[in-house]
Amino acid sequence: MKYIFFIPLAAMLLTGCLNSADNENEAGGENGEKARSKNISSRDYSITKDNSYSDLFLDSAALVDFIARDSVPDSIARRMTSFYNARNYQFAWFTSEGFTEEAQAFWNLFDHYVTYSSDTTLHNRPLEKRMNRLLSDTLTVSAKNKTFLQTELQLTESLMQYALKNFEKGYVKRKELERFVPIKKADPIQLADSLLSKKHKDNKYFEDINANYKALKDQLQKYLDIHKKGGWPAIPPQDKPLKKGSSGPDITLIKKYLAITGDLPGHDTSAVFNDTLAQGITHFQERFGLKATGTLNKEVIKEMNVSVRDRIEQLLINLGRMRWMPNQSNGTLILVNIPEFNLHVLENGRKVFDMNVVVGKEGHSTMQFTGTMNQIVFAPYWNIPPRIVTEEILPEIEKDPEYLAKNEMEDQGDKDGDGIPDIRQLPGEKNALGKVKFLFPNSFDIYLHDTPAKSLFSRNKRAFSHGCIRLADAQKMAEYLLRNDPDWNSEKIAQAMNSTEQKAVKLKEKAEVFITYYTAWVDDAGRLNFRDDVYGHDQKIKAKLFRFS
Repeated sequence: MKYIFFIPLAAMLLTGCLNSADNENEAGGENGEKARSKNISSRDYSITKDNSYSDLFLDSAALVDFIARDSVPDSIARRMTSFYNARNYQFAWFTSEGFTEEAQAFWNLFDHYVTYSSDTTLHNRPLEKRMNRLLSDTLTVSAKNKTFLQTELQLTESLMQYALKNFEKGYVKRKELERFVPIKKADPIQLADSLLSKKHKDNKYFEDINANYKALKDQLQKYLDIHKKGGWPAIPPQDKPLKKGSSGPDITLIKKYLAITGDLPGHDTSAVFNDTLAQGITHFQERFGLKATGTLNKEVIKEMNVSVRDRIEQLLINLGRMRWMPNQSNGTLILVNIPEFNLHVLENGRKVFDMNVVVGKEGHSTMQFTGTMNQIVFAPYWNIPPRIVTEEILPEIEKDPEYLAKNEMEDQGDKDGDGIPDIRQLPGEKNALGKVKFLFPNSFDIYLHDTPAKSLFSRNKRAFSHGCIRLADAQKMAEYLLRNDPDWNSEKIAQAMNSTEQKAVKLKEKAEVFITYYTAWVDDAGRLNFRDDVYGHDQKIKAKLFRFS
């Protein structure tokens, strides 16, 4: 992937382009002349549960109580009132199913800011503890629950505080800030057209400071043009993969498709599967993370038959995600893109190397967050999480009493008194963490580690872990992170990895870790990449963000 990191000084929400610019004439809330004189948006009663982004609404009195109880400064209180008036008091950070994607993205951005900046005024320890706990849980949210309501309002207060600290004065206006989080469902084609045709001051600045965003927006224009011209042809299913030498009318359709997407150069419209077509399919496969065979198989046809409208939706969703990316400080950055099954190491913004990774499987999803890698542990014990002990280890012990011994594990008793034995796996060849792990403290207990299961890295789709991230070449990572430490060379690292005694090493030069979820992006070669929505995040946000006729 190609990554340019930035401070998001402007992040106008996609749906904001389609909403009324001011809503000043709506009734309710603080409205009319009184509202305008205080720079507070009027309440927009056109927003209902049928067209709202979130299905939860709060009572306006709850906001009044919060402002009074927490002695919120007037400058923040006015912005919060205006924010919720514009949403008709719709929740911004929760739906009934849990956190919105924007809540997780903003929290990562906010947490990164308070961690890496010298500004200590925005630290909120109670909110931090609550967010770490809630983000780790599966939630069913009620608007009447005081914990969720308090969290909702504190996140909005934090957004206003962050904006005042970080946004250039006068650049992101109050009404633009109110649309950072989606408000109404919108038609994706109208949304794309509005985003591309309207010249928003903040949006232009955002393109100027974020090359990734601009590159993806340029692709949105290309795909909108394809949609307006009628899209691309459907490719009929094939009984067997088509290879060089094949011929028939379907070959012409495939060439037409690849010419539209830019994968097939020139104007070859013949009905013969030639070298040019094989190269075009290979190019297509590389952009979609498929095995580059140059043959037309079921995987390729499946991706080709996704409509251009669906691809536009995918681009819009990922443009929204890019707006919340934190700024990378100078130094080492380790970026993991979950749908790509890949890790990227950058030094001062320059890519150093990429590496295949294995991420969490369904039900054990790898979380999106930012952290600071500060420690390497050679020849690690694996302290098996209670969930895995309960669901996997104990059933195996019931079937085979010698299971622990055979797998070099030991029962350390019930240290926590929760009825679940504390089981750990000893360092060695069978250890599920392999020969080294890389720690960046977080509430999700996620880290990078080696693995003895190397065969999985040759697969295109690599979601097999319990949530942690397995590295294809853990020794390379260790050598890179310790490259400037005179106490560690390649030989000593190899010895430590193959030891039977655990050894922890604190990093003298820490590394930032960003775990992201992009299913569409433009790579270093300028190619638009797409990947499967491995955890269904795109599908969930589509249902909230888009209106379908």
